[in-house]
Amino acid sequence: MYLPRQLISHLYLQLLRSHHPLSPPVLILVALEPDALCACRILTALLKRDYIPHKIQPVAGYGDLARAGEDLVRPMQTTNGGSGGVVVCLGVGGLVDLGEILGLNQPDDDVEDLGGVEIWVFDARRPWNLANVFGGQAGIGQAMTEIDANARRRGRGVDKGCITPAYTSKNGGIVVFDDGDIEEELRNEREAYYALLEMPEVDEDDASEDGDLDDDETVTGSKKRKSWSGREDEDESEDEGGPPRQRKRSNSGSSMVSSPSRRRRTAINSSNSSRSATPTDSPSPAEPTVPSTQSLKRRLLRMKKKHETVLASYYAAGTSYSEPISSLVYSLASELGREDNDLLWLAIVGVSSLELSGRTMTGVSISNALESGGSAGWGGQRGEHIRQIFRDEVHRLNPPDPYERDRDIRGEINGVIPTTARSPTDTSIRLSPEPRFLLVRHWSLYESMLHSPYLATRLHVWTENGRKRLHKLLAKMGISLTQCHQYYTHMDMELKKVLRGRLLKYAPMYGLDGLVPPEPSGHASSREGWGFVRCWGWKACLSATDIGVILGAMLEVGPNEASASWDAKRLPRARGSNDEIENGGGSGESDLASLLPRFWSAYDALSLTSESPTLLMDALPLAQHLHRAILRTGTSLLSKHQIRHLRAFRIAVVKDGPDVKLFTNPGALTKLALWIAEAIRVQEREKGDSKIGRKRAAGTPLVLAGLDEDRDLYVVVGTGGGGGVVDFAAMSKRQEERRKKKEDKEKKQKEREDRRAKRAAERAEREGSDAEEDDSEESESSESESEDDEEEDPSGKKHLVRNRFGIAFQEVVQETSARVRIDSFDHCVVEVQKDDLGGFLEALSFRSVVG
Repeated sequence: MYLPRQLISHLYLQLLRSHHPLSPPVLILVALEPDALCACRILTALLKRDYIPHKIQPVAGYGDLARAGEDLVRPMQTTNGGSGGVVVCLGVGGLVDLGEILGLNQPDDDVEDLGGVEIWVFDARRPWNLANVFGGQAGIGQAMTEIDANARRRGRGVDKGCITPAYTSKNGGIVVFDDGDIEEELRNEREAYYALLEMPEVDEDDASEDGDLDDDETVTGSKKRKSWSGREDEDESEDEGGPPRQRKRSNSGSSMVSSPSRRRRTAINSSNSSRSATPTDSPSPAEPTVPSTQSLKRRLLRMKKKHETVLASYYAAGTSYSEPISSLVYSLASELGREDNDLLWLAIVGVSSLELSGRTMTGVSISNALESGGSAGWGGQRGEHIRQIFRDEVHRLNPPDPYERDRDIRGEINGVIPTTARSPTDTSIRLSPEPRFLLVRHWSLYESMLHSPYLATRLHVWTENGRKRLHKLLAKMGISLTQCHQYYTHMDMELKKVLRGRLLKYAPMYGLDGLVPPEPSGHASSREGWGFVRCWGWKACLSATDIGVILGAMLEVGPNEASASWDAKRLPRARGSNDEIENGGGSGESDLASLLPRFWSAYDALSLTSESPTLLMDALPLAQHLHRAILRTGTSLLSKHQIRHLRAFRIAVVKDGPDVKLFTNPGALTKLALWIAEAIRVQEREKGDSKIGRKRAAGTPLVLAGLDEDRDLYVVVGTGGGGGVVDFAAMSKRQEERRKKKEDKEKKQKEREDRRAKRAAERAEREGSDAEEDDSEESESSESESEDDEEEDPSGKKHLVRNRFGIAFQEVVQETSARVRIDSFDHCVVEVQKDDLGGFLEALSFRSVVG
């Protein structure tokens, strides 16, 4: 089931009304990522205000999710002696069948019974598992045995998977919180899903004469049949007379997409006995001609294949990211009237963190810079709309002090980056013209620019000439090396005041058009591309991006651990055997045990008390160490030409060097991959004068492998080329220019037609006139206009190139003997046995990794 955004507070209010002192605590399963962490902080703040007990359980991957289901969720079921309750999944399980992976129902159950457990799913990953979105309703098998199934669902407050205001939480179920994508974009998938759910089973042997059906595409009665994702599954349920369950379980226990067949199998079989082979039980008075049973079966099979194709296309499109869940949970708080500065700040940090980890609308990939400054980030125009809402919220919840108003206005006009609070008690949020520098308030200007992925990759700082270009840029701006090597807060005040203006003037000379947001125009709240800053009195002043960088380092490296000893504190792990790698065991529990201290340190650092800046500031050296390692390792790979170009993607391996242990964590490895991919894209774009260079200007997918000697395996991540993150604002501007040109051409065409009509009237008086020249002119004009029409693409859909590494990894695992463990919620991250890496990459090179 899914909860429309306009009803986002419906279930929470029901929980509030039904809560009593003996109610079981709400179980919150949280992914180990900054966005989910911020969403968890917002949700727990709401629960604390309403005195609702809750329990937080960090989840590192699908193995941990299955263990949480066995140890924590299943005991809550009334069928297992529990009393039901609510489980909230934050950044967890959106891509898999939660009822199955948590063990809440069994495939042979006659009717789905979740035992009074209601699961709320908040996840920004796409594609959704449609079994959660349109299924997940307790007792759906009973509804299918009724004559009017849809009427029965509407009576219980669910209309084809959509929750209505009449819905009440009684029997439990899986509820996906819709951020708007389901209602707007999944209409066809919804119809196809329910058409398959309500379609009776058909024995294809009787309809085998239909030439349109191939033997390997049969629905029943064959050894191998096609799954929803387009790959073949072995038939494990021939005796049940239904299509195979659409679930691809990885070696760690994660499951891919699922079909509606399991939910309808028993109910359909029980109702098939009442459906005779004849189309009607009693003849009509007119005795119309009735199609034969065989033709009806062939027609049904064609319809089934059509609906399966719709679902297969949805799942095969690749991964992407939608609205951050911290923003969605803040919408819940706003709907309840509980919004305040603390919750707003958590939502802003969560949204800002997505771009740092490459979570875009095309999956894990690099982001395109906006022509107006900033980045297209995870959602292009939609993402900018969310940020604008946050900017409006900042002005609403942080009204200016009348006594400081003039100074604040002067500071905003001058574009000075705030580094101090207004007073010792100031905890307000402010807008700031943040440049695309890294930790600029907590580093020297030179170090901040050098370690900025945006600036470093465009200036080629891994080369000697690139460093010289950086020095020349600073010299043109009138900043000496002595000044820029000081901490930014200690720089000359006059230089800080003119820094933004000089960047706007000189940065375009070096291809850095999006380095800083443009000059503000219009209302004070509409500052496109501006960032957010919050101060805690004299204790600290941090931007939302700063906190996102620090939280990421705490989760990926470890809390307060020095660069030389961070790995020593990890629990000892034996080298994984082949069976452990293949079955996903051996390292799962120890992985979570080593990650738990990191999660709780990051969770405490986001505390809403006044002590929170202390923990964040203590972790600053950790974040600086991680990004120094990214620059060192990326520079080494590029300067030594260790990046190879295979058939479908580029490949690089991190297996030696002082920082190799840092990149055994998927998050840190992903950031390194994004840094390298950005550098490669810039290099390819600079070769755009050639045909190949223009073709690859959008970027080439990259596979990066990091060696983990302790476990004798490689952690592998695949990033997209970044060709799909569109600057919709700039594209709309270009389309507007083309529209004006088209109107001008239409005006000229009309003038030409008037002149032709006038000449035609004159020719009518003078016989023998020839109008071939005019006709050719008209033809050329219409052809040019048609070319202009083809260039327009208002939706920008043709620019979307999604990350399909997750699907490609699954295909390689199924068709090779490579020992691979797929346990990450990001399916573009896998673990490959050390000896199998070569064969794995060779097989992968023949796959389509972007779609």
